[in-house]
Amino acid sequence: MIARYSLSPLKELWEDQHKFSIWLKIELLVCEALARREFIPKADLKRIVEKAAFEPARISEIEEETHHDVIAFLTNVAENVGDSSRYIHLGLTSSDLLDTALAYQMKEAGEIILSEVERVRAVIARRAVSEKETPMIGRTHGVHAEPITLGLKFATWHDELGRGRDRFARAVDEVSCGKISGAVGTYAHLDPSVEAYVMKHLGLKPAPISTQIVPRDRHAAYLSSIALIGSSLEKFATEIRNLQRTEIGELGEPFRSGQKGSSAMPHKMNPILCERIAGLARILRSNCHAAMENISLWHERDITHSSAERIIIPDSTLLIHYMLVKFGQVLEGLRIDRERMAANLRLTEGAIFSQSLLLALIRKGITREEAYRIVQSVALSGDRSGSDFQERAEKNEEIAKHLSRDEILDCFDVKRHLRNVDMIYERLGLIAEGGQRAR
Repeated sequence: MIARYSLSPLKELWEDQHKFSIWLKIELLVCEALARREFIPKADLKRIVEKAAFEPARISEIEEETHHDVIAFLTNVAENVGDSSRYIHLGLTSSDLLDTALAYQMKEAGEIILSEVERVRAVIARRAVSEKETPMIGRTHGVHAEPITLGLKFATWHDELGRGRDRFARAVDEVSCGKISGAVGTYAHLDPSVEAYVMKHLGLKPAPISTQIVPRDRHAAYLSSIALIGSSLEKFATEIRNLQRTEIGELGEPFRSGQKGSSAMPHKMNPILCERIAGLARILRSNCHAAMENISLWHERDITHSSAERIIIPDSTLLIHYMLVKFGQVLEGLRIDRERMAANLRLTEGAIFSQSLLLALIRKGITREEAYRIVQSVALSGDRSGSDFQERAEKNEEIAKHLSRDEILDCFDVKRHLRNVDMIYERLGLIAEGGQRAR
């Protein structure tokens, strides 16, 4: 991943220094397990533990000749250990090392990502609570529908991101398994107790069964859940972008001192972070597709998955981490124009309350078809009459036959539309999670 989208502490997890340190840790644990079974003399184990070391530059140099990264690594370690190195990698195949190390890295990355998801959810929760009673227009098909609150919009995001968190947590748990079972997974040259010892010390689970590799459906589930979180972030970011449009102007990305929106037009304040999040979500979905392709391999293993994984797994974890951090920054500095929201609520001159009027007439015994005809005729006559919808409803003779003026006015009460917001918040547990009581 390019440096632009790589943030600490996650980027360090995918650097060669860290990867090789995990490889060495695994090899040393295998040696310890073999020594416990008296396959390695204690003196040799002591020498291995004391002398084992690597140098990334030297590994790269050796790989230029061997064209095999694991052999290059083992050769470099052997240069430091000496004769006792004959006990290193005893009975292992390359994928025992590679897949176990990859599981370890994916677990590390997953824990950082989950922590960032929780941080973003906490920001959303605070926004949901603070804006619980901020009325705004709800839109369907891009057209004004009925009143909602800004808090409800945030509450929806909070709930969705919670589902994403739960999916990803399951995927992290599922992928956190390694193998030390040999060339085709039969433990032909290693006792299963060696695998159990290594996994216990790494905080991983032994794969119940493997071939030369851990089956790749686990990795596909991991990248799928990342892509789903990314798609949710894209959804949230797209909503902010839409509400920042000049014609709407209800929300806006933070725009800091010294920031420039356009090289040509000084007045511009563009939603660049939200657009960036939307663009990067496409990469996550593409990587997910590649992960699905990696599931099907020849027989007990080929390496068609390997080259793709060197890109898609680090890149997907780095991107989702970056997207979460940036979206958190958007939320922290989000510009909210409550006056514009109030003005937009009035834009249709009351027509957004048409369903309330429709239902009030139906409750008086009018058929739905007839009530719909009456209300629609009043709603669509606005451009010609020059009056607002409520005024036209009060003057309409057909409506007046069935509804009193107070009953008509009740249909135009915003608070009446939002009377169940408290119930929704309680169901979501947002009052507690938001850290304050919504009033």
